Amino acid sequence: MEHFGKDVRREREWPASARMALAVVAALTFIAIAAAARAEVKPGDLITPANASKVKDLVSPGVYYKVVNGMEMKIIPSGEIDWPPPYKDATEKYSAQVRLSRDNRSLVGYVAGQPFPLIDTNDPQVATKIMWNNVFRPLLTDDYDLRFYDCESVYGGRNKPNNVIQYYQIGHYAGYDLVGRTEVEPMPIDPDFKKTNRLWLFALYPVLSPQAERGNGIIRYRYQEPTRGDDDWSWTAGTRRVRRLNEAIESTATSAQTWNPDHYSGFNAKTEEYNYKFLGEREMLGVAHAEHSPELKCSTDGGASACPEAWEMRHMYIVEAAPRRELISQALQSKTVIYMDSEMWYQPYIDEYDQRGQLWLNHIWWTTYRDRPVPDARVAIYPFKREFEVGAVATDVQSGFATMCYLPGLQTPERECWYINMGAVDKDFFTTDAMVKAAP
Repeated sequence: MEHFGKDVRREREWPASARMALAVVAALTFIAIAAAARAEVKPGDLITPANASKVKDLVSPGVYYKVVNGMEMKIIPSGEIDWPPPYKDATEKYSAQVRLSRDNRSLVGYVAGQPFPLIDTNDPQVATKIMWNNVFRPLLTDDYDLRFYDCESVYGGRNKPNNVIQYYQIGHYAGYDLVGRTEVEPMPIDPDFKKTNRLWLFALYPVLSPQAERGNGIIRYRYQEPTRGDDDWSWTAGTRRVRRLNEAIESTATSAQTWNPDHYSGFNAKTEEYNYKFLGEREMLGVAHAEHSPELKCSTDGGASACPEAWEMRHMYIVEAAPRRELISQALQSKTVIYMDSEMWYQPYIDEYDQRGQLWLNHIWWTTYRDRPVPDARVAIYPFKREFEVGAVATDVQSGFATMCYLPGLQTPERECWYINMGAVDKDFFTTDAMVKAAP
């Protein structure tokens, strides 16, 4: 340690020109390494387990596990993504007044749009700002209703048969934002926010399959107050009972699905309950222009992913999130590593690590960029392109157990699936009474 300290002091004594030269060399070395990695793959390549090593440094460890175990990638040219015009306008109008609180954890002055559109990677608070951009991302800003999607749980693996352990079908996966609204009145803030302090409402109900869980559902409220945890309720049709849930359960994979509510749509935990560390920025592979909707069931990994799908080079910020144990002592993760697309501001994937520091859960989201969620849509059609999530998988890499969700579903009656910022749901949808009444 003493020798290291002396080296650092000597470096600080170097002339400014020498330090600048060293920084330039380091930057050029990083660029050269990134360019060499990119050279390993090119548009038209098909990545399989046989040549998975080509992408080892271009994806997260969890995604690499998926490729080694059968998930195929079709490499395509990188495409551009633009924000919905109303979101862009709100960013220009309001972002200049946004700042972090004195303790650098909470958001102050936010109204709508992206809180921090100018990201400086040398900013000591860059990781926290990236995560607040994640909270108010352009993907979903006002309301959304994902109708009739389905999921399959399997033990995936290279060339394994698609033996479905459990099939799930859900009636509604819906949300309503009270703050940051850009397309549907009331805008930009629902007056109810001043009364309740609720930032957003979420509901998943009713479960339509399996039969043993038919009618079940959950509701969740997120609050602006930094120290106030979420309110969560579940309805179990078998017992015909509404139950208040402990917030800590939202960060744990407690069901056979391997999904947990804090990761239903990317990293969705309460921002103030984690400490963040910026790990860097890199060019990495991700799916932003998926070619299939509904997604294709992967035949080369036992249905444990969607493949082959279009993967492209994306510029990503990498952030480590560690739970603040004084607030969520029951969290099973030691950390979550988030790979944030710097253009669409959504995570193509994240990796969760257990208490031993070992890779535990991998999550992948497949998104597409178009003016409608499915090619034959008749209602959900927009005057501009936006991102739609068309598939998602959560995988326990320690056991191979995976739950792959298809949006729209493979066996569901609703083909348009996503209704985003269309007023499809209002606040009345997010009550325990509504959840109980919807149970079949």
